[in-house]
Amino acid sequence: MLSRRHLLVSALAAPAVLKYGIGAAQAATTLKISHQFPGGTIDKGDFRDRLCRKFAEEIGKRSGGELAGEVYPGSSLIKTKAQFSAMRKGALDLSLYPMPYAGGEVPETNIGLMPGLVSTYDQGLSWKTKPVGKMLTDLLADKGIMLITWVWQAGGVASRSEPLVEPDDAKGLKVRGGSREMDMVLQKAGAAVLSVPSNEIYAAMQTGACDAGITSSTSLISFRLEEVAKHLTSGADASYWFMFEPLMMSKAVFDKLPKNHQDIILSVGSDLEAFGKKGAQDDDIEVAKVYEKAGAKVDKLDQATVEKWRAIARDTAWKDYAAKTETSAKLLKLATDNAA
Repeated sequence: MLSRRHLLVSALAAPAVLKYGIGAAQAATTLKISHQFPGGTIDKGDFRDRLCRKFAEEIGKRSGGELAGEVYPGSSLIKTKAQFSAMRKGALDLSLYPMPYAGGEVPETNIGLMPGLVSTYDQGLSWKTKPVGKMLTDLLADKGIMLITWVWQAGGVASRSEPLVEPDDAKGLKVRGGSREMDMVLQKAGAAVLSVPSNEIYAAMQTGACDAGITSSTSLISFRLEEVAKHLTSGADASYWFMFEPLMMSKAVFDKLPKNHQDIILSVGSDLEAFGKKGAQDDDIEVAKVYEKAGAKVDKLDQATVEKWRAIARDTAWKDYAAKTETSAKLLKLATDNAA
């Protein structure tokens, strides 16, 4: 399975454009869907790419060809971190996007990778129907972004030389955490940090600029980090690292569509959430197999270790985030209330 997946990634590394729709091309409203992850097919490859392809196919079917989707993997259309801003301006239609990457523009979005805040998939996905989710949805809508498919991913650590399991293990290491808040926790634990998107971790580890990278199980596989790692810390049983990585849409583009097209997009997006959850959970299990096959040693997180990381996060990242804006403080309170 590993070799087949990696062959698929290699074969489709070049920018790929896929259009789905029924009927005359010029009659369809074509939506461009961008993401930073390796391209595959609708049936094989990174589940986030597959989710985008399934979305494109299904809106074509349900609209009778009035809607179509083009999928651009590997940041082939727009650079990784620029995708959020492009959607806000209406220059990009949709992106499956790690929400905390937008923290420089909208600080509140960093709640999407707040160490120790979300500890299970069900907890994260329950936000959608809880006050924290409504507030987050309203905030993003005010910033020009619609949430179409809610996707959460647990994460783990790939490291070049020494395992990174306990907070004490971080001392002296150069670590990619994935968000400002995760970086604060790592720094408190004694690590140096670097901020790069997940598709740049491989190069950073290969050159020695990075000793360890924390990212989702899917990215740990898709970006082939087992080739540059001797250790994996798996988040399959427990994790302090859960990333909110939804399929987002430009509100300006969405608002221009007729009501029946809007309804189709929202319905398809919601229907794909079960696929996203299963894809993430499957990769939480698969990642250990991939790394063991490559010769890496695999450690697993347990709840006691997660609680050590959470304790640091409460005193650093959580406090810092709550002090950013009034909205941040409210979001954090609603999220912690939801976890109780």
